[in-house]
Amino acid sequence: MIAGIDHVQLAAPPGSEAALREFYTGVLGMTELAKPPVLAARGGCWFQAGTAVLHLGIEEGYRPSAKAHPGIRVDRIYDFAKRLEAHGTQVVWDYDLPAHNRFYAKDPVGNRLEFLEPVAVKPPEN
Repeated sequence: MIAGIDHVQLAAPPGSEAALREFYTGVLGMTELAKPPVLAARGGCWFQAGTAVLHLGIEEGYRPSAKAHPGIRVDRIYDFAKRLEAHGTQVVWDYDLPAHNRFYAKDPVGNRLEFLEPVAVKPPEN
């Protein structure tokens, strides 16, 4: 019955929208989506790139999670990592997921983000 994931929501502290916009559009290259007026009044911002949609909602007493994160598929992961590093974002590589290259980074408010790209697996030789 589940057809897919519509979006992932992350939390952010009040007043962080400008930093979020700069990071998600300027660094990650996502497009900001217009929020419906009734939801825009609550603050926060929405972003999309391809099928990935992230909602950043304002939360009083916000505290970033140490473990929870969205997994975001990217193309040319090494170039993407260099882009983040060039903008001052720390990249932490993790090669423990079979058949994937991946790294973790944090957005300006401390949300953990996983970026991954499947690695082409060679077919067995006969």
